[in-house]
Amino acid sequence: MLKRSEMLNSTYPNPSQMSLLFGDISDIGYLYSVITILGFLVIVVCNCTVMSTILLHKSLQEPMYIFICALCANGLYGSSAFFPNLFINLSLKTKTISYTACMIQVFCLYTYVCCEFTMLAIMAFDRYVCICNPLRYSNIMTLGAAYKLMATGWVCGFTLITVLVMLTVRLPLCDNAIPKIYCDNWTVVRLSCVDTTVNNAFGLFITVSVAIGMPLLTLISYIEILKVCAKSKEARAKAMQTCTPQIISLLVFFADCMFEVMLYRFIPTIVPYGVRIVMSTQLLVVPPIVNPILYGLKMNAIKVKIQQIFRTKKLFVAKLKLIDLM
Repeated sequence: MLKRSEMLNSTYPNPSQMSLLFGDISDIGYLYSVITILGFLVIVVCNCTVMSTILLHKSLQEPMYIFICALCANGLYGSSAFFPNLFINLSLKTKTISYTACMIQVFCLYTYVCCEFTMLAIMAFDRYVCICNPLRYSNIMTLGAAYKLMATGWVCGFTLITVLVMLTVRLPLCDNAIPKIYCDNWTVVRLSCVDTTVNNAFGLFITVSVAIGMPLLTLISYIEILKVCAKSKEARAKAMQTCTPQIISLLVFFADCMFEVMLYRFIPTIVPYGVRIVMSTQLLVVPPIVNPILYGLKMNAIKVKIQQIFRTKKLFVAKLKLIDLM
């Protein structure tokens, strides 16, 4: 029986370079490059604005806002694993990525997805406690409890994806062509020359527990909130103000994630190639842009503080101009 090293060197060569199939974009590659870098800058500015606003104001040092800050940080994390490499590949003629970089990208993007679903579930639980048990909220949802919940979510996500990636890197590959503009675990596994039953089973377990289990927990929290809101106008108004952005975030992220799973696992040939390429990026582009805009505009406390920051900067600039004139 061949050892793994012998398998990789003879029967099953493991490509050191993965080829990303972008399609024919030679004529407008630089235009896409500009759009990509502009999109990344928008994501960075929007998320950093919300994060800095929350971190700089003590009045916003509450669990609900800390969770929003963590959600924005996760959006930055996922975008940083996607946009820079996409920009490089769009700018160059050779659309390749090293196998190591490919698996690092898989790890980062999958942990981003896991943590996004977990954070949305935690935020829904936070709103459930706040609206359904308002008198006990300050005792249950302390800052310490909030940090523990976030840490648990991140640790669980990183642990699951670490096991997933370890199962993938042990596979010898027969091909190096990935029909996407970024690396994902399922596509890499399909390039393998050996049986991938274990990988498929564990991948399905993660999909069910994270992409379906977490939204179900989130849904249960919102159902309980709706029950309370039906009895009280005050609770209904509070729920509409704080829960609407979270519900929109969940729906957008869940829809994008389910499209990605269904598209590449079950119906890869029904949707045209160009449409698949565009839609496969929605999971990594839309939520990091939508989340800070939603929370920055819908959450009055954050919106007021952001306006104060920009107002202060304008006054500071005006004073500097007056000093220069004098």
